[in-house]
Amino acid sequence: MAKKKTVFMCQECGYESPKWMGKCPACHQWNTFVEEKLQTTKERHTFGQQESRTRRKPTTISEVSMQDEKRIRIDMEEMNRVLGGGVVPGSLVLIGGDPGIGKSTLLLQLSSQLAAAKHAALYISGEESEKQTKLRASRLNINNDSLYILSETNLEYVIDSINEMNPDFVVIDSIQTIYLDTVTSAAGSVSQVRECTSALMKVAKTKGIPIFIVGHVTKEGAIAGPRLLEHMVDTVLYFEGERHHAFRILRSVKNRFGSTHEMGIFEMKEEGLVEVSNPSEIFLEERSQGIAGSTIVASMEGTRPMLVEIQALISPTQFGNARRMATGLDHNRVPLLMAVLEKRAGLLLQNQDAYVKVAGGVKLDEPAIDLAVAVCIASSFRDQPTQKDDVFIGEVGLTGEIRRVSRIEQRIKEAQKLGFKRVILPNRNLSGITKPDGIDLVGVDSVHDALRIALE
Repeated sequence: MAKKKTVFMCQECGYESPKWMGKCPACHQWNTFVEEKLQTTKERHTFGQQESRTRRKPTTISEVSMQDEKRIRIDMEEMNRVLGGGVVPGSLVLIGGDPGIGKSTLLLQLSSQLAAAKHAALYISGEESEKQTKLRASRLNINNDSLYILSETNLEYVIDSINEMNPDFVVIDSIQTIYLDTVTSAAGSVSQVRECTSALMKVAKTKGIPIFIVGHVTKEGAIAGPRLLEHMVDTVLYFEGERHHAFRILRSVKNRFGSTHEMGIFEMKEEGLVEVSNPSEIFLEERSQGIAGSTIVASMEGTRPMLVEIQALISPTQFGNARRMATGLDHNRVPLLMAVLEKRAGLLLQNQDAYVKVAGGVKLDEPAIDLAVAVCIASSFRDQPTQKDDVFIGEVGLTGEIRRVSRIEQRIKEAQKLGFKRVILPNRNLSGITKPDGIDLVGVDSVHDALRIALE
């Protein structure tokens, strides 16, 4: 009897090796190799292929007919925003997040809303029994005859149930608990995740059923398993939030049917997740006024403008090396901006500890927040507060110049809507925009000019 061929596969990145190694040469992680049996071509492709396939011929792009795919709208507008306008039939959506953040709650509410709109929804849980899912549904006041639940981990039985029921919407919670009998490795391994996702993608495309799958995340916050999983699906969503805050952020990092980096904001309550339609008011309701080290920035999250408070605390260091800490933004940006302030604005910050935070648990990563962070640091260092009706927008260069940013009119309109009176922005952004009523636009060319105007 011939010996079955095996391979050692890294469970972090999917790197294959003919022998076991302690350290993966691709991702440099230790003790991640697991022995797995190689699948033959017959074993890999016979599953789920009942129908015969015919060879498709190439066609010119002009001959392809364009038909607008009708999206399925749901009651949660924040979810519609992140998905690009609604659920696309036949799409495969991956959602990841920390344990206990609310992924199952969000998808159960989504399934309930689709069921209430006369769309048959099938919620498949590999982590909970039907009774446990019913307990969660009772807590969320969910009881609909069009919502079906199934506790199953064998993918063959899952696909059989989908073929028999032919639902309009499917949730798989989670992909790491689903397994195929034809794959010898354990559930959650690289081979199982790859093959199961490939089979689910085929079901979604051939039947036109949107399928949402939940993916576990690593301690670094990335979805567990190889990046191949994120490449296979149509949309990748991250459900984020701090345990000590009630707000949850659903962020799109990949979307074949809409813009990326869209963001939806929810608040976790006893009855489940409640969408936040105007996050700027929520994040500014506890704003500190008349205190040094606080500024307001108009940031863009996808197509949504959002006003957020940035706080800074500058204090003399008690040790030889000054500390630089940041929460909610890139920690490398703080020492960079402090170096610009010291070199271009004459602030002696090398012997000062710096603590910078974005209030409300939001994470900002766009360059347009540079000016607000720099002014916030200078305000705390000089112990001089900025005016409470000021908003700061602009990217700071290494030579101290204030560079233009995108979508400036949307940022200004959001500041005007919330009652702010003055916006300090790059001078190059003033050309070609219409000044709104009731708000002053002050253009600056350098960080030195911005500090002079903001802290006058």
